[in-house]
Amino acid sequence: MPGPLPELPSVPANVPADHVILLSDDHEVIGAAPRASVHTEHTPLHLAFSCYVFNDANEVLLTRRALSKRTWPGVWTNTCCGHPRPGEDMVEAIRRRLADELGLAVGELVCVLPDFTYTATDASGIVENEVCPVFSTVLAHPIPVLSPNPAEVVDWEWVAWESLAASARLTPFIFSPWAVQQLNLLTAPLHQTG
Repeated sequence: MPGPLPELPSVPANVPADHVILLSDDHEVIGAAPRASVHTEHTPLHLAFSCYVFNDANEVLLTRRALSKRTWPGVWTNTCCGHPRPGEDMVEAIRRRLADELGLAVGELVCVLPDFTYTATDASGIVENEVCPVFSTVLAHPIPVLSPNPAEVVDWEWVAWESLAASARLTPFIFSPWAVQQLNLLTAPLHQTG
């Protein structure tokens, strides 16, 4: 299942860091736009990522989105998600967001769903419309103490993969729509230890 991330043309690094990378329907880079202005009722297709962090017991770290988030506040989701900045390497973008959201530093990242795309509409009417490669990683033992950013994460929990997959099938409304779709595609644990 793991595969390489498709090569995308780069956006010049001189575009401001608070911009997201806009994509054509063919997933070609066509520009950049301010992140705050992109997510509306008519969100253009843009580049994002999701990441699942595992421990050495094959448990995945779930996070609950802060109640102050503009979209899907308070729902449970994968460990971390975000947008690469123009000129930023995807792996470095994931490392940056894991550090910003949870105070985590991670080792090797593996792309497990390189072609994942989704569209979802929040109860507020705001649309997510993303090409969103999915990555995973395993934390080395001992597991570091998390320091969640309260503007991003209100709660977190280590969960067995099988329990997470079952919960996403039985109660999808408590999870982000992208996590539910990803979990339906990832039918087995992303990492096995021992």
